[in-house]
Amino acid sequence: MPETPEELQKRRDELTALFADPAILSNSERVKALSFEFTEVQKKISQLQSQEPRGALDGAPAIIEIRAGTGGQEAALFAGELLRMYEKFAAKKGWRVSVIDENKDDLGGYKEVVVEIKGTGAYNLLRQEAGTHRVQRIPSTEKSGRIHTSTATVAVLPEVTNAKINLRPEDLEFETAKSSGAGGQNVNKRMTAIRVYHKPSGLVVACQVERSLEQNRQRALQLLKVKLYALEQEKTQTSLSQERLSQIGRGERAEKIKTYNFPQDRLTDHRVNTTWHNLASIMEGNLDEVITS
Repeated sequence: MPETPEELQKRRDELTALFADPAILSNSERVKALSFEFTEVQKKISQLQSQEPRGALDGAPAIIEIRAGTGGQEAALFAGELLRMYEKFAAKKGWRVSVIDENKDDLGGYKEVVVEIKGTGAYNLLRQEAGTHRVQRIPSTEKSGRIHTSTATVAVLPEVTNAKINLRPEDLEFETAKSSGAGGQNVNKRMTAIRVYHKPSGLVVACQVERSLEQNRQRALQLLKVKLYALEQEKTQTSLSQERLSQIGRGERAEKIKTYNFPQDRLTDHRVNTTWHNLASIMEGNLDEVITS
């Protein structure tokens, strides 16, 4: 059996491809043998990963971007539920969550939302959540009782406060607008939301949740530094959008790391071929077993 990390990863990919072959799936003995080998390969990969020295970013706070994917309003509602799940998980860990930017729809779901989660080990644990999350259920707006499939994407970046990123004023374009989120009439009437465009990289960040324009400006610049740092760390990528794409895919139903099947009360992680039940408890932020798997 292969032993190097590269060989193990290659064999795991080969085994995953074999499980999609109808001819193999029809042979129960073959499936049993492949399942055993897959488990052994996965164990070896986990052992090698546990022996690797902890990276400098493992203890960093996390920036999480959640976006509705395929599925319209149902996808936006699911994105909101993922956000609340991570918020509850963070609360159990004693971490602090603050919203940086949000874009809600008419039903209270999120077209996109960006949050900062501060706490020891936040990035190290939550980076496992990066990817496309698929939900299967009967939406509250569905009158015929049909099960719908929708997706939301999650990207996780480390917040590195001591990163030496120099922002030149001539490289930045600022755009202000009225905040659209909750916060009372006083907030909504003032030009407090801000959008920053970084010309050299093409990155755009926004913040509208603070009470003053200057606070939102500082928050947006902090987020920009985080993304520029991530960009520098990915020398093989040509832009942060490609780095994020490698995490989240395009949000299509077929691109998934997890499936949340509410009618069958189960969560499946397709990366480790593992299923958990009691989905309601998981959505309440009880994620330790799921993430550490």
